[in-house]
Amino acid sequence: MAMYKIVVLGEGGVGKSALTIQFTQNYFVKEYDPTIENSYRKQVTISDEVHMLDILDTAGQEEYSVMRDQYIRSGGGFICCYSSFEAMHDYREQILRVKDSDTYPMILVGNKCDLPDDLRRVNTSDGKELAKKFNCHFFETSAKTRLNVEECFEQLVKEMKSWREKKNNNTSSGGMAASPSSGKKSWGQKLNKMMEGKSCVLQ
Repeated sequence: MAMYKIVVLGEGGVGKSALTIQFTQNYFVKEYDPTIENSYRKQVTISDEVHMLDILDTAGQEEYSVMRDQYIRSGGGFICCYSSFEAMHDYREQILRVKDSDTYPMILVGNKCDLPDDLRRVNTSDGKELAKKFNCHFFETSAKTRLNVEECFEQLVKEMKSWREKKNNNTSSGGMAASPSSGKKSWGQKLNKMMEGKSCVLQ
């Protein structure tokens, strides 16, 4: 069974946790609780193939931005949830810098599409235009109604699989992600090691 490591990125309050929990647990989280780091696993079947997804829901608050390079370095694909285009440009540039690549598997997601138009920060046409500029897929999702939740993750897995196959064809050195039995440290273990001697306080 192939393992795919997905990192969910975006500013605080854009609905990263709600999206991830709806996908992995079929549950809508109503209350906003700022995340430092949460990891989830889900087995999925896509095109008659079974995959294990290791999904990291990351901190969006600026005070935790120092951890972002570590998150990105460990990821094999990215769900980028936006509330502003400026932030998405920054996230994309950081992904490409850390990965030392001109392109990388990434999905642009506008969450909370169930909100009335006057409460949405970015309209659909602008989201599509940005995705076109980034050369990536764009989804409008609703963690509340589950609209396009599975679709955005499944599309990312397809792109990660294609990326991995191309990489394996171009080099004789392994894939992007280790198998569950590889014995490598989890994201949580790496983060705990990195944060030893430090404390994080949410106010």
